[in-house]
Amino acid sequence: MGCNSMQLVSDMETPAPETGSIDLDIYRTLGLKELRKGVFRTPRVLMLLSSLLERSVQKNEMLLETTQIKDAVTIFHGLRPPTVSIQQYVDRIFKYSACSPSCFVVANIYVDRLLQQTDIHLTSLNVHRLLITSVMIAAKFVDDAFFNNAYYAKVGGVSTAELNRLEMKFLFSLDFRLQVNVNTFGKYCYQLEKEFADGLQIERPIQACRIKESWSSKDDSTTCASTIAR
Repeated sequence: MGCNSMQLVSDMETPAPETGSIDLDIYRTLGLKELRKGVFRTPRVLMLLSSLLERSVQKNEMLLETTQIKDAVTIFHGLRPPTVSIQQYVDRIFKYSACSPSCFVVANIYVDRLLQQTDIHLTSLNVHRLLITSVMIAAKFVDDAFFNNAYYAKVGGVSTAELNRLEMKFLFSLDFRLQVNVNTFGKYCYQLEKEFADGLQIERPIQACRIKESWSSKDDSTTCASTIAR
């Protein structure tokens, strides 16, 4: 098992309370509860998850640079860091996949499990592919209705064939352990809420896929750098 100090996608630095003691309002503040009829807004969980991922990527890349540890190249790695922020990428996935906000919490749990099971370090070269793959898998497991791989591939800026390979690698790396119990879900929600309470400031945006600034029905494509490992 390749768990180490650089696998920080969900730094559980502060012990989370047991589910029974978690204020259920946390689910509402994260945007996981249904809003009142006629009220529409972007779930806050997207911003908090993006901030947590950006912080983890920064820590990992700093450690890799200062320790001169060579990162293991995997199927999730691109040839170069792409050019928009994690926040923009997460927002795009949510906008076009129409998956439930809970999928992003579950996806975060899946990525954390993957990092604990492998030697992968979360960096700007792999974070976006891990995101699109984990959210797609979470949507299939959590939601009653979801889009197919070809649609998610277009949203994520990769080919359908590549996303199929990413999905299979991800699932086998998890040993197909996709079940998330209520206690685990609550602890990860608590950690995301702590992200907001800490008031973390991200000094620089981490780059993701090259996505056009404005989305249009005429040309709504993304372009990611080719994956190194197949």
